[in-house]
Amino acid sequence: MTEIDLLVVGSGAAGFSAALAASHAGLSVLMVEKEPLFGGTTAYSAGVIWIPANRHGRALGIPDSKEDALAYLQAEAGNRLNLELANAFLDNCNPAVEFIESHTHARYEAVPVWADYHPTRPGAAQGGRSLLPLPFDGRRLGKRFAQLRAPIRTMMAFGGMMLGRNDLPHVFRMTRSVKSAMHVAGMTVRYGVDRLGHARGTRLTNGNALIAALALSAEERGIELWLESPVVELVQAGGTVTGAVVSRDGQREEIRARRGVVLACGGFPGDDALKQRYYGHVKAGQAHRSAPPPSNRGDGIRLGQQAGGVLAEDVAYAAAWVPVSLVPQPDGSTLPFPHFYERGKPGYIAVDPDGRRFTNESASYHDFVPAMVEACRGRPETMSWLLCDHRAIRRYGMGAIGPAPLPLGPHLRNGYLLSAASWPELAKKIGVDAGVLQDTIARFNAPAARGEDPDFGKGTDAYHRFNGDPTHKPNPCLAPLETGPFYAMKMIPGDIGTFLGLRTDGHARVLDAQGRPIGGLYAAGNDMTSVMGGTYPGAGITIGPALTFGYIAARHAAGLSA
Repeated sequence: MTEIDLLVVGSGAAGFSAALAASHAGLSVLMVEKEPLFGGTTAYSAGVIWIPANRHGRALGIPDSKEDALAYLQAEAGNRLNLELANAFLDNCNPAVEFIESHTHARYEAVPVWADYHPTRPGAAQGGRSLLPLPFDGRRLGKRFAQLRAPIRTMMAFGGMMLGRNDLPHVFRMTRSVKSAMHVAGMTVRYGVDRLGHARGTRLTNGNALIAALALSAEERGIELWLESPVVELVQAGGTVTGAVVSRDGQREEIRARRGVVLACGGFPGDDALKQRYYGHVKAGQAHRSAPPPSNRGDGIRLGQQAGGVLAEDVAYAAAWVPVSLVPQPDGSTLPFPHFYERGKPGYIAVDPDGRRFTNESASYHDFVPAMVEACRGRPETMSWLLCDHRAIRRYGMGAIGPAPLPLGPHLRNGYLLSAASWPELAKKIGVDAGVLQDTIARFNAPAARGEDPDFGKGTDAYHRFNGDPTHKPNPCLAPLETGPFYAMKMIPGDIGTFLGLRTDGHARVLDAQGRPIGGLYAAGNDMTSVMGGTYPGAGITIGPALTFGYIAARHAAGLSA
């Protein structure tokens, strides 16, 4: 038997936050992870955190307050907003991030123009709330670097080079700017050198940078992390969780946890049965592809339920939606590519199976999928086509395809990308009526040339414009599709994580059916229900609460006010 103060189950942002906060509070900590790799969904993510009224934004002179943030969350979630959770988050998110930046290697920066996703609503910010992790040198992890979960392969250049949000403008301008060309060349040379001794690049960005920084900090604190060690069951005594049974090296090992157990296993995006139950379009038989690791199968949620916890099913949506394209792989399989950005660039539109536009392409990815589902209601398939012209694809890329000078040929040959010299020819390839598609293009092109979109308002708010091209005038999100050849890529619904989780209180304690806290049992990250009530107010609304409630759980377990 192993005896410690706090057992943390899972190795994403929530798990590392809980472990580090507990260690600094004087508790002995053990982390267990069922996979041979650590990092969870966070390692796949952008690593962004949504932290209202943060010190980085203040340093840039961006006004914000808890009151504004709460008003925005109320406007977003309505009566689904759990005020206890919302206030706990808003009261503790800045102390949590200040703890992380003061006591770990993780560092963040504010993006002054990264607006909330619905910036015209009361309390919304036009920038500054979403914090971006700074790059991290993976070589600092030593041998442990090989155990860090790599990003999904479709999101890396050349099969292993990471690109951060701040790198993308340079990638888009690399054929038109000496400065950008040098930036991209420097990354590429670094990557080439890395591959001499590593399976992938060691210049880490996004969620990989965050997890690597936290993992190195945990190792320096002497926090053990057992890989390939799934929790089999929780141990309870008198209704209080006192530990867990872990399967390690083929043996059952009991862990006694004097201060409790934190569940941070990443929700259930890899569980087909739960998706069938809670994803409406999947229940209706429609295609869906989840981007997070397939091993995230709701283990923490089931453990919590076995201990008496209940799911908080009163959420607007069960998951964070994103449209995905399926990228063919050499072995005949496919990998999802989440379409976060290029939809908002000039020269792109999305059409339904009839060839008609159905939504604002520059709206958030979470808003795009319900619009696609509604447009395809009653049809045998839920999908849409992302269209662009040659100028756009060579400048910005499309899906997993990078901009010029990266080639299009391999993607045309494997069917990931479709191309034609004219719109009628492309209409035939994608199975839509040529007349309808031409009417759609004509209806879009004329006002787009003036920077206008009377049908859907693409490029009319701060969030739209953030995803556009600031060098393109008069509207950074709009340009006519007129330079052939023309291109099409199929998109289907996907997700980047689940919102529906265990019901918790403001101390991150799991609650039973009567609303009473279960002693010794905490949940954080996607194992706890969405603080936002299943809505998606802005970039980082998953990892921001994950770091915060991991911190809150640890502080409560240590007997400290959180």
